[in-house]
Amino acid sequence: MAADKDAGTPRVFLVRHGQTEWTINGRWTGSTADIPLTQFGESQISSSAQQLVGPGKLIDPEDLALVFVSPMQRARKTFELMFEPATRESLRAKVDFTKDLVEWGYGDYEGLSTAEIKQLREQRGLNAKDFDVFKHGCEGGESPEQVTERVDKLIMKIRELHAPNMHGENEACNVLLVSFHGA
Repeated sequence: MAADKDAGTPRVFLVRHGQTEWTINGRWTGSTADIPLTQFGESQISSSAQQLVGPGKLIDPEDLALVFVSPMQRARKTFELMFEPATRESLRAKVDFTKDLVEWGYGDYEGLSTAEIKQLREQRGLNAKDFDVFKHGCEGGESPEQVTERVDKLIMKIRELHAPNMHGENEACNVLLVSFHGA
């Protein structure tokens, strides 16, 4: 449990979008394929939101200073399902649908499974056995450095917001990020 002096420390909440058809079958879903949530994915988000979002809950809309949302439809729908219409309206001025938070640009690997990516890399004479997207990036897509550069822009914005509020000076300075899909 946090000490009282740290109880107001600003927070960053990261909400991953719900299930998509491609997450079911292990296909890499990045920034080029705008895959929607499945019905189950929508129910995942709705169920989680009931438990975690609302006045007095972990993610209290009153305490949010900024909300960054990937412009991909799966992230936009996740954001929509998290909040009641009136709450979304009250948050409107705080929401930024930003490409800086879009999922990794997987390029040639978009829509492929990990096994298919390794097979493709092997066919192209590239390291397949030890392939790691965080080291090697994606052919025709983003490098780790490019992803880092865009995400670092958001981190700097969050740090600027949080810096003067690190000891509870302003309770309404939490940040919500809605995006991310891990490989």
